[in-house]
Amino acid sequence: MKGVSVVLVLCFVALATGQHWPHIWEGRTGIVHLFEWKFKDIADECERFLAPKGFGGIQLSPVNENVIIRNPNRPWWERYQPISYVLTTRSGNEQDFLDMSRRCNAVGIRIYVDVLLNHMSADNYPSDGTAGNWADTSARSWPAVPFGPNDFNPRCDIYDWNDRYQLRNCELVGLHDLNQGSEHVRNMLVNFLDHLVDLGVAGFRVDAAKHVWPHDLEVIYNRVKNLNTDFGFYANSRAYIYQEVIDLGGDPIRYEYTPLGAITEFKYSANIGEVFRRWHGQQLRYLRNFGPEWNFVPSNVALVFVDNHDNQRGHGAGGDAILTYKIPRLYKMATAFTLAWNYGTIRMMSSFAFNDGDQGPPQDASGNIISPSINADNTCGNGWVCEHRWRQIYNMVGFANQVQGTSVNDWWDNGSNQIAFCRGNQGFIAFNNDEHNFSQWLQTCLPAGTYCDIISGQNVGGSCSGVTITVYEDQRANIVIPVDHYDGVIAIHRGSASRIG
Repeated sequence: MKGVSVVLVLCFVALATGQHWPHIWEGRTGIVHLFEWKFKDIADECERFLAPKGFGGIQLSPVNENVIIRNPNRPWWERYQPISYVLTTRSGNEQDFLDMSRRCNAVGIRIYVDVLLNHMSADNYPSDGTAGNWADTSARSWPAVPFGPNDFNPRCDIYDWNDRYQLRNCELVGLHDLNQGSEHVRNMLVNFLDHLVDLGVAGFRVDAAKHVWPHDLEVIYNRVKNLNTDFGFYANSRAYIYQEVIDLGGDPIRYEYTPLGAITEFKYSANIGEVFRRWHGQQLRYLRNFGPEWNFVPSNVALVFVDNHDNQRGHGAGGDAILTYKIPRLYKMATAFTLAWNYGTIRMMSSFAFNDGDQGPPQDASGNIISPSINADNTCGNGWVCEHRWRQIYNMVGFANQVQGTSVNDWWDNGSNQIAFCRGNQGFIAFNNDEHNFSQWLQTCLPAGTYCDIISGQNVGGSCSGVTITVYEDQRANIVIPVDHYDGVIAIHRGSASRIG
């Protein structure tokens, strides 16, 4: 019996560990959130851009039927008010989803779906959905699932955000709170997740996980089937799970979720914004130990980001410290640091432009989402920002791929807001966020040769389209970043060499 017990323990450890592995192809890095994109456009983007540029995966907006909110005019947050688990939204239907999944997985882009396990929709009148179903929200009835009054926790509001009972049993901003301790609720949720696994997803972003009892989530996660080997996953692979646990580092509640999967490290987002904004006495030199010493969770359970769809709009956590596409220079610098650093699984934001916090994606007069247009310089139009298509960001994905498996070494700083470091002997990066020019001879850890700065340009047929940096026999180079430099950062790596030796 003792031997059997050991086997069971090892199986449990393997199961738990599997929920922390994102299944990204070797040599790829990062997840990009294609916020509110249509499935057909996502499939095209996987093939034409994400795979060639070395991205690892995509996060989708919720894919199951949601309530239609007509006032204000189809806001983004209607996607977070479920009507059923039918896979029909403004992004497309189940057949569109499957086609996208096949095409993206075929080129090595993994898919992670934002799933809503905490709640159904709030009270809305009428409560008709994107697949043609409806709900009687005041009677707590969602017949297309089906859910009825007995599947929900008693009505109450959250007044004390430190009260675990209120957090997990009361209604988050009026969204009707499911009772995940109910076998019927668990079965409906597991069926939904299993269906997505059948369709080729690699994992899930679990919305509002902090508002569900960890034990209930553990039961649900453990019942979900193994990933579908038809989409290139190893046998017995478990879904990657990253859970929305909003916290700025002071609440031990987050550690109740890390054994179950990764969590969204909101403190990373807030702190990196403060550092690059130089708020509260923060300086770039303090980033030398950016990670658990800043009261972040361990790297293997951290999902990190500069901004996300909530906090770029002032929701979630971080407030005005959060950097977004609206402050492009600092945003690109913070993203470059995130991709150059060796902490956490990285998720990048790909936004649509907005002027207020409720505004939905670009849409026509009938509420249909308008596809992004692609400009000659790789950027997007039609109201889409597409940060992942900014040269300074997608080339840093290539940097991150090049330096995988290396440590941070040869750190340098000027005692203020100029920093530089190597990643093993594969890459070098430098930042100037100071009020004077950066001009230093620094160790690059790279072989002697000529390298193309991947921030200002790239290697095109053996020539640099941007800045050229010469590394000498001692592996040092003269690094110059003027105070008025367009991007404030330069980066080189072995793959950007135009000549070695």
